[in-house]
Amino acid sequence: MNPSPQQDTRTAQTLDLIAGYRSDGEAIMERLNVEALPDARDEFRLRQSPAFLRGLASGDRIRFPARNEAGYELLRRSGNLCIRVLRRDDLDSVSLALTPEIELLDGSLDLQTPRLLVYSIHVSTGFQTLEVLLDRIVGQFPGTVWYYGNVYDPADGVTPLDWWQEFLAPV
Repeated sequence: MNPSPQQDTRTAQTLDLIAGYRSDGEAIMERLNVEALPDARDEFRLRQSPAFLRGLASGDRIRFPARNEAGYELLRRSGNLCIRVLRRDDLDSVSLALTPEIELLDGSLDLQTPRLLVYSIHVSTGFQTLEVLLDRIVGQFPGTVWYYGNVYDPADGVTPLDWWQEFLAPV
């Protein structure tokens, strides 16, 4: 199956991208809201951070389709971090506590399901500031965890990608 863009109105579209594979080899697809870029017919800007795709965040610019296993190519990072919060129990109470705090730091809640919250926030906010906030709020709700969606190499999950250096370097 070759994923294809689906036209919405204006330049808003959705793209179905491969987020991973099931044990039987079947692709797991994630539908992302994107903005078609007027300067290139195969380039898109993510309108929100993904729930399952690793290595991407809101505002990132991608080429789709691309001739690689992922089916897309990351062209330019936006400087946003993707933060995912998960819990087996309902996340409404976590969202009520965390979302206003993230918004005070100019971040946004991009996706909310009963067991998943996805936030985008610029890396200039600072890792320490974010981690203290996330640990404090999440710690109030047993069984809740958070992690970055675009900080570590998807291949091993532990090697920092270090893409943020260009956004944090003095000008």
